[in-house]
Order: sequence, then structure tokens, then C-alpha cells
Amino acid sequence: MIGPNTTLRLEPAIAALNAAGEETRLRLLALLAQSELTVSEVVTILGQSQPRVSRHLKLLVEAGLVERRREGAWAFFRLSPAGGAGALARDIVAWLDQHDSILSEDQARLAEVRHARAENAARYFAAHAAEWDDIRSLHVPEALVEEAMRDAVGDRPVRCVVDLGAGAGRMLELFAPLAERAIGVDLSSAMLAVARGRLEETGLRNVQLRQGDIYALPIERNSVDLAIMHQVLHYLDDPARALREAARVLAPGGRLLVVDFAPHNEEALRDKHAHRRLGFSESEIVGLLRQAGLETILHRELAPDAKEGAKLTVSLWLARDPRVIADPVPASSYETA
Repeated sequence: MIGPNTTLRLEPAIAALNAAGEETRLRLLALLAQSELTVSEVVTILGQSQPRVSRHLKLLVEAGLVERRREGAWAFFRLSPAGGAGALARDIVAWLDQHDSILSEDQARLAEVRHARAENAARYFAAHAAEWDDIRSLHVPEALVEEAMRDAVGDRPVRCVVDLGAGAGRMLELFAPLAERAIGVDLSSAMLAVARGRLEETGLRNVQLRQGDIYALPIERNSVDLAIMHQVLHYLDDPARALREAARVLAPGGRLLVVDFAPHNEEALRDKHAHRRLGFSESEIVGLLRQAGLETILHRELAPDAKEGAKLTVSLWLARDPRVIADPVPASSYETA
């Protein structure tokens, strides 16, 4: 919402209000306040042609009310971040009567689109369930790992949490409720589609998914309070570089939680599941975190129960950016869009 610290100059304010002052574009704002959508999804919901929908979206983007984000060959649209024209967009949506017959019908079709996403995700999980169960059977139950992660992080609210290598979105389900905003980054557009469908079922509205390289994150420097790398490092050619990049986006005092396997000899994970590294020792990760400028404040190992036939130990490392908020951030560290 627009408050005393949110202002717009006259010209962009007029442009934003003019862009919003049309029926289809008002309907678009109401939809994009609820969910990130592609052009084809909007076409399905509004029942209008693709060129017409694209033209309306272009006007909203140019006015700063909506942002456009590329993900491979697809483009996703959502309301701009809260601030400036983005705050105005949210105010406009708040003024609308959601019981209006046209808006209600749009919301009903939006629900159908979201249901289709969730069904696609469910089909993907069903197709890969045996593969994932094969890996899970090698270590302690996932519920115990997640409990240990929650204990390590605590329940203190944070402004921004990021899941690096988001995969199917499970970490976002766990930790997005702690944050004002949550971001999931993954290189695979297919996995992001799965995560998007899965997250639709949770009702979380503070999550944004971004396609990006873990070595060159599409995230601003000094902007993240909590970053998570869950079972990611063992897939990477250069874990040290990934940790340095994670450290780059941490705000002063920000934390990085790394979860991966302790050293093991399960060569089948290389052949069947593309693991490049067979686990990491405590000293190796602590050393890499130190090289990235972070201090390790917690290490914990979750060893398997031999009676269950599991073989792998899961390790957790929690590291912290040693800077404090009062420390000056070098001018060269700031990034602009």
C-alpha cells in the first residue's frame, strides 16, 4: 500500500493511472495480484486473443505496474514489487470489489489454471517417485533432516529468504512462511514449473521463482537474510564458487544454511543420479565457507540408523556473514537494475 514514504512523481503517476484505467488492464492487475502468469494462461482466463493480451501487458509493464520476467522461452508477469508504481498497483487492486461478477469469473478461471499446474506437478512427482525414494532410502528420514534445518534456522522472521537450487520447491514451503518475501532459483525451467505447481497448493503469496545460474544468481548483492542450499553442492563442478556467490547476496549478518552428504562411497549415485561429489567433510565445507568470507556457527551430522539399512550421513552447516548492519557497505557493492 502507498504510505507516507512512498511517492510518485507527477508524470509516472499519470502514466500508471492511465495504464490502469481500462477494463482489461484492471482485470489483469487483479489476476496478477494473486498469481504469476504467462501470456497463454492470461489468454485462457480472459478469453481474449494473444496479441491483445500482450499489448495490455506491455502497457502495464511500461507504466511500472507489472514486471516481466523471462524464464527460458517463456515470460512470466506479476505485479511490480511494493514500492512506487507497484504500491499503486496494489492499492488499485484493493479498491476493487472482488465480488464483482466479471472479477469473480476471472478468479474462477484462475483457480482452474492453478489446479492444472498442481496436477502437472503431481504427475511429475508420480513419475519420479521411485527415483527420489531410492535416494531417500539411503539416509535418515527427510522429516528428521527438515526438523534439524528448522532448529538451526530458528523461527525469527526475516525479510528475504532464498532457496538456491530450488528444485521442486520443498524448502520454500518450509521457510517462506518466516519471510516477508521468498525467492527460489533453479537453472531448470522444468523444475521451476513443478515448484510453481506445488506452491500453488500451499497458498503462499510471497514466493517468486527465478530461472538462473547458481554461479551467477539473479539476486542483488547484500539483499538476502537467509540463503539455503539443500542437497545441491554434490551436483556441482565448483562448490567453492557457488558458496562465494551465495555469500555475495547475503546482507550483513545474513545466514547461509548448507545441507549435504558427509563423505561416502555410494558410487551408484554418480551413475544413476549424476552426483559429481560423494559427500563433503566438515573441514572442507568450513574451509570453503571461510574462503567465501563467512563464519561457520553450527555444524551437525545426522547419522543413519543401521537397523533401517540406510548408509549416508546428512550434514548441516550454518554460516553467517560477519558484517553487522552498522558496517558501511562499499559503494562498489551496490548494484542497480
